[in-house]
Amino acid sequence: MDKVLIVCGAGASSTFLALRLRGVARTRGLDLTVEAATLSDLDERLAATDVLLVGPHLAERFAELHERADAAGTRVALLPDTVFGGAGAELAADLVTELLAAPQGSIHRLTAEPS
Repeated sequence: MDKVLIVCGAGASSTFLALRLRGVARTRGLDLTVEAATLSDLDERLAATDVLLVGPHLAERFAELHERADAAGTRVALLPDTVFGGAGAELAADLVTELLAAPQGSIHRLTAEPS
């Protein structure tokens, strides 16, 4: 089972997306554990995480978060502004699938709109 961590500033928007992503993962038959986190508890949780999804409002800190995730061996992506909309969980599930197949250290800045 792969572990996905969604991080935002205070944890509210990431908690909502994590809940929706869990549902999409179940529907697609993806073997994922999806959790939300705040910036303050990120370091203690990174080592046990396979994929880190960074909320769009943290875009200015993405380079720093990418370095921290890479040091922990965690794949990372910056989510688009649209991720909290209707098709956002589907978009996030697509991204997680892509990240799990990508080489470690790849930089992903997702800017595409959901289809």
